[in-house]
Amino acid sequence: MSKSSPQQFTPFLPSANPQAWLGVMGGGQLGRMFAQAAQSMGYQVAVLEPSDDCPAGQVAQRLINAGYSDGQGLDVLAAQCFAVTTEFENVPADSLSRLSQHVFVAPDAHGVSVAQDRIAEKSFFVGCAAKSGVQPAPHKVIASQADIDAIGDELLPGILKTVRMGYDGKGQVRVRSREDVRAAFDSMGQVACLLEKMLPLAYEVSVLTARGADGQSVVYPIAENVHRDGILFTTTVPGPNVSDDCAKKAQAAAQAIVAELGYVGVLCIEFFVLKDGSLVVNEMAPRPHNSGHYTMDACVTSQFAQQVRAMARLPLGDVRQHSPAVMLNILGDVWFSDETDATREPAWDQVLALPGANLHLYGKDDPRRARKMGHLTFVAPTLAEAQQQLNAACAILGIAP
Repeated sequence: MSKSSPQQFTPFLPSANPQAWLGVMGGGQLGRMFAQAAQSMGYQVAVLEPSDDCPAGQVAQRLINAGYSDGQGLDVLAAQCFAVTTEFENVPADSLSRLSQHVFVAPDAHGVSVAQDRIAEKSFFVGCAAKSGVQPAPHKVIASQADIDAIGDELLPGILKTVRMGYDGKGQVRVRSREDVRAAFDSMGQVACLLEKMLPLAYEVSVLTARGADGQSVVYPIAENVHRDGILFTTTVPGPNVSDDCAKKAQAAAQAIVAELGYVGVLCIEFFVLKDGSLVVNEMAPRPHNSGHYTMDACVTSQFAQQVRAMARLPLGDVRQHSPAVMLNILGDVWFSDETDATREPAWDQVLALPGANLHLYGKDDPRRARKMGHLTFVAPTLAEAQQQLNAACAILGIAP
């Protein structure tokens, strides 16, 4: 799949036009934090979202209630804004193409379409491996029973993943045999899937990078991630296990990938670090990312302010990290003290009494187990101190550290 050429436009400064609007496809928490960053820089924000009660809509100056493929809604967004972005990767690429006929779109339809299709994504990673220096895990497309019959022994055990719409561990099943693959394929409705070989994983890192329309790019410090039940649990920066050599390889690979993609905006790329120290590229998200939330409190320029800069064709911001940080996802589980449906407000006063605590709640009034409700970031002079305060917060909230 060929890369696209960056769209070239002159910067659009908020001071030059008090009605400078930026648009967001999607009304979730990423859209909310983007809107808050844009507003702090003098821009107004319009959100296109089918739900009339959404985190981003609560803070944006305008909420356009329309589906992501609704032509009239898209035209209203394009007429309102000089640039549009997306806060999630499953927005229809055709909608971004339609918007790009009238306004600057970052990321563009090409970058999003590659990231939202695991087959296209793996093909892209393989195609740019000579420049990035990294390969994805061995894999095979599973679209029929014949594909299952043809699975090589070297691909098992593995993970069967749906090609589209997978996130937070959804659409994924671990498999050890062809019989397991067959059962998982049937349970997924026999939609197109990708079988990936399970590798000897030491830990996972994510690399947050941003690229401007002028081709310049920046890359943030490497984040080390821990997942629970397929959902990001903590992000630690600097990663305690990440060597300087590994960090440099991952950062160089990320910048090569974002350039080869012809991408404009913030892009997060997840890598596996194997037990032998080698690096494997896993997947990418064409937007600010959960693992990049620490940048709001620990870096000169947050990932959301960086997205604003890229959209407005402004110089990209300083990515220096001024303090070690640990980020904890807050799920709806902490509103429940037992197995019943009774909820109670978590002890935020005790959490906020901890040194270095920064609480970000997303405006969701319906806590549900496993639902992302917010995050906590602890910053401190040393990483050990930040980790100590995170452990204290977990104890207060009833979360196993």
